[in-house]
Amino acid sequence: MADWIGIGRRARKCYGFDEVALAPGSVTVNPNEVDTSWVIGKHQFQVPILAAAMDGVVDVKFAVAMGQLGGIAVLNLDGIQTRYENPKEVLDQIAKAAPDEATKLVQTIYEAKANPVKDTLIAKRVAQIKKHKVPAVVSCIPQNAERFARIAIEAGADIFVVQSTVATVRHISKEYKVLDIEQFCKGSKVPVIIGNCVTYEMALELMEIGADGLLVGIGPGAACTTRGVLGIGVPQITTTVDTAAARDYYFKRKGKYVPIITDGGMRIGGEICKAFAAGSDAVMVGSAFAKAEEAPGRGYHWGMATSHANLPRGTRIKVGTSGTLKEILVGPARVDDGSQNLLGALKTSMGSLGASNIKEMHDVEIIIAGSIQTEGKVFQVGQRVGMGK
Repeated sequence: MADWIGIGRRARKCYGFDEVALAPGSVTVNPNEVDTSWVIGKHQFQVPILAAAMDGVVDVKFAVAMGQLGGIAVLNLDGIQTRYENPKEVLDQIAKAAPDEATKLVQTIYEAKANPVKDTLIAKRVAQIKKHKVPAVVSCIPQNAERFARIAIEAGADIFVVQSTVATVRHISKEYKVLDIEQFCKGSKVPVIIGNCVTYEMALELMEIGADGLLVGIGPGAACTTRGVLGIGVPQITTTVDTAAARDYYFKRKGKYVPIITDGGMRIGGEICKAFAAGSDAVMVGSAFAKAEEAPGRGYHWGMATSHANLPRGTRIKVGTSGTLKEILVGPARVDDGSQNLLGALKTSMGSLGASNIKEMHDVEIIIAGSIQTEGKVFQVGQRVGMGK
């Protein structure tokens, strides 16, 4: 699998969404009859598409709307919603900032000492979501997990996400107390999703210590600059295949099925479909939902590591507003580029591939197809319509 890249060093080829395609088999299924549900812990969801824990995507209003449509929107407890009683003015500032001023402004807005996360707002935001009888799913970085989880779960949070750029079981530091992930997972009253990881070994170790779900992917997001700043990352098809292999091995050995959630790099239906074929049980999407009328970002989207005081690893991008959350998630689509009716795209792809459920989708044939995005699309590219956008 590996090629020589120099004396004594080999590197293996890895694949992203644009480099592969899905090949139909000999059976097709009515798309209206496929099952897209997935399970984590005791919770079952009909929509296997999560809205990312990013401040330009998810606030209380968005989380409620997503829950009412059968999906999950993850509220970031390290973000604006828990630092400011009324975040509207702050969101307006971010949206109005000039491109060369945006990063500095975001750093100021998220400055921990001047604008700390408030325990009362953590409880309040969770309660506001639960008031509408939809799932409350929240996230934070490992350093805050013990404190935030206690407050959020007492307030009614249903699932807790611990998310960092690179999640490992063996984090070494003399400077600060390291979260005991195993103790945290085993002591939690609700399912715990851990992220992010990209390799078989990382995934298997996180499953061994009790993770109930895994976010996979480092740096593919539209507003993330980790791959450029740190040089770290693995293309999402290979990431998903490798971590799904760890899931299947762990399930055979221990009998516990730990869902793989491909996080980032997907903006249209076809990319989401490829993630499921590679082994995903669910996907997490940011920029596609940042375009929703209900999103708090006012048509802008920024990586949550944009605020890092010393080394920002995100940026603010303009995505615009293309439609309602309902149109983007379940349709009807009003655009021609595959960025709306994401669930409908998944169902139609599953039907065309003969997959009746998500697990059957894992077994469809994936082919290496470097020309899949451009073959026959010269007019679309020239006119910037459809697949040429």
